[in-house]
Amino acid sequence: MKIIMYVWLIVGFVLLIKGADFFVEASSSIARMLRVPSIIVGLTVVAFGTSAPELAVSATASFAGNNDIAVANVIGSNIFNLLVVLGTCGVIHPFAVRLRWDFVASISVALILFIMIVRDHFVSRSDALILLGLFAVFMVLTVRDAMVNRLQASEEVKTLSPFVSAVYIIGGLGAIVWGGDLVVNSASEIALSFGLSQTLVGLTVVALGTSLPELVTSIVASRKGENGLALGNVIGSNIFNILMVLAVSAVVKPIAVNVFAVIDAMCLLAFSAIVWILCRSKQQISRLEGAVVLLMYAGYLVYICVR
Repeated sequence: MKIIMYVWLIVGFVLLIKGADFFVEASSSIARMLRVPSIIVGLTVVAFGTSAPELAVSATASFAGNNDIAVANVIGSNIFNLLVVLGTCGVIHPFAVRLRWDFVASISVALILFIMIVRDHFVSRSDALILLGLFAVFMVLTVRDAMVNRLQASEEVKTLSPFVSAVYIIGGLGAIVWGGDLVVNSASEIALSFGLSQTLVGLTVVALGTSLPELVTSIVASRKGENGLALGNVIGSNIFNILMVLAVSAVVKPIAVNVFAVIDAMCLLAFSAIVWILCRSKQQISRLEGAVVLLMYAGYLVYICVR
């Protein structure tokens, strides 16, 4: 194994961490300038930005005729976001959760996807148009929510200028996407050199790689005390992945879904409900609850490796 792969792996992680740092700082500054709750910025700017790898992978897979990869990528990334990203944030820094309509929306979207694919094991172009229509509704509701819940400027808070914020967001997002790409490619090469199958690498390394932006960005946000950004990032990314990423893939080419994808979609729905119950019980994600959802992902990982 060439040592350059390990070098690129380290470079990729550095780009991810520093890119997320700039991205979160700029996003927080925008939230303060616009006087909107940080969770709304997390639902939109941050969520869409960190979902760029999923969109790139799924769109590329659709153009290449590998639509099963598009479905696996979306469902796998959503499960990772829900269990690993939120679980890790909870273990590192427990945070309070204010359950809003968008959390319920993410569960509803998972249910709609499950119904679509269990009905005929197919995501047609008409299904895709329905998903895109729901995405438009979600954006309208989010914007209206932002306008209704504008924060009162009680004191002068130091923020970045609009130009610097834009530079930080673009540069940070670029570093996140590039870093994620380097990590996926180098880790895949390293894994394959140890004799792991491409299927296993795809289910683990690639799924982790496309979700690394959400993971790193949410952890950085949580450590900075921006819990709204961390939670909004996960919820927004999961909604974006289904209503936009999967829909675009199905528009390019209708997607036939195998039985394993149906089971995975059922797991996503179940995990979404469980996390919602955990959040609802004490209105927070504690270290214990974070550890529990991480163990749930470990169990799911064992399942997909064994199958």
